[in-house]
Amino acid sequence: MAVARSSMLLGKCFPCIKKNASKIVVKRMELNKHLLMYFDKEETYFAHDPNKICKTNDIVLIEELPQKLTKLITHRVMEVVFPHGDVTDPITGKKVSRTKYRDELEETAELYGKTDRSYDYESAPPRGWQEDKKDFSHLETYTRYSADDKNPNAVDK
Repeated sequence: MAVARSSMLLGKCFPCIKKNASKIVVKRMELNKHLLMYFDKEETYFAHDPNKICKTNDIVLIEELPQKLTKLITHRVMEVVFPHGDVTDPITGKKVSRTKYRDELEETAELYGKTDRSYDYESAPPRGWQEDKKDFSHLETYTRYSADDKNPNAVDK
């Protein structure tokens, strides 16, 4: 069965050691013919990102390049859709936490009684505010010093 190629994909940004590139993981659903069920399949793409507009955990839109830039870099980052994983439902416009709307979580907390340890999204600062304080995900990641053919992230220095 041939898989259709997509020119634009939505994925999550992961740490990458390549210069002018970002590592994007895209989840797709693949049919298991024996069980007749769909299962997650993750594909990794390296996208050209010279301005480093996407950071770790950002949900980004990538587009396939007309010609490969290098052997690994086949796409380019178009835009950051949801910064730092802060997802908004496109239909209702409500903020989402995992599989539920934040409004529903607050209603449930009020029903059963709020605790002092429950997270308050309204009074919390915006995500990414601890950059250079406790969050160092924007800095260069650790470089491996042994390379093998199976791992494209490995660097031989």
